[in-house]
Amino acid sequence: MTKADTVQKIVEKTGIQKEHVEKTLESFFLTIKDSMENGENIYFRGFGSFINKKRAAKTARNISKNTTIIVPAQIIPHFKPSDDFIKLVKEGYLQLT
Repeated sequence: MTKADTVQKIVEKTGIQKEHVEKTLESFFLTIKDSMENGENIYFRGFGSFINKKRAAKTARNISKNTTIIVPAQIIPHFKPSDDFIKLVKEGYLQLT
């Protein structure tokens, strides 16, 4: 499902004009990006959490040159679904099979 598909479904379910839905959805995504960029985590009860995960520094190997390199510590965005959300997806998937 693409962003355009999502917009269309919201329009069909709510009756709100497409332009307003697109603008709202873009604002929603921008808010999440800005918050996470500033180190804030976002929690949606019953849906999930957008969190910044800290990944430790590690040693890796470049096998083509037979050298070791140090990969520095970094922060990556991560989505953790809620238990309710996981349960709904599992139940829905089981009904399809």
